[in-house]
Amino acid sequence: FTCEWTKAYFRFREPYSDLAYALEAGKGGTRTILMAVQAHIIKYLLFIRNTEYTHLERLCGINRQEQGEALAAALADTLWAAGGGGRAVVCLVTAAVHVTPSRDYKADNFTERIQLFEFSEKAAAQEFIFDHINCFKGEGSHGVILFLYSLIFSRTLAR
Repeated sequence: FTCEWTKAYFRFREPYSDLAYALEAGKGGTRTILMAVQAHIIKYLLFIRNTEYTHLERLCGINRQEQGEALAAALADTLWAAGGGGRAVVCLVTAAVHVTPSRDYKADNFTERIQLFEFSEKAAAQEFIFDHINCFKGEGSHGVILFLYSLIFSRTLAR
């Protein structure tokens, strides 16, 4: 992965602002993933989340907690769809090394530490993602790469 990819994570605009629902996206390859997730965030905030506000008011002025909930719902929804509606796989980075570097693989001190968590219920995947939301939206978390790996494993290599 390029430096741009390794630095990319899901970063919202300031809470309680007119653009509190919006992800910040720089130029380059990660923008396409961020914008696909952004569409699911807007769908969640407008049509799924229970709130007393009208449709347009639902997008503005959300707090940090609501941003995390929207991101977790968007990621889980996308992974669930990639898994064909029967599974979702979430990848997180752990301290332990799970893949031993070989002659054909150059260690990057990231990929070899990924652990897979498989879910057969969308709600369980969403709750797990929310519980670990900083793994996707924290600076230095490689959040976009983790989500890309999660998509690949949810979809399966065979499919």
